[in-house]
Amino acid sequence: MHYRILIEQDEDGVFIAECPTLPGCISQGKTRGEAIENISDAIKGYLESLKKHGEAIPAPITEELVEVMA
Repeated sequence: MHYRILIEQDEDGVFIAECPTLPGCISQGKTRGEAIENISDAIKGYLESLKKHGEAIPAPITEELVEVMA
């Protein structure tokens, strides 16, 4: 399953990652790679919690990239 994540670097240089499809699913890391690894773990935990509580699991995304020549 694929979930979109957003990554931003804060003023202290920490990378903050969040998954907009899963409200409140946010993590961080000292590097971009660490933030991606941590948010992956957070997403797995979030989905496991939804399953455990019998809640609906949001559908993964389907995404296309479009190249635009300006």
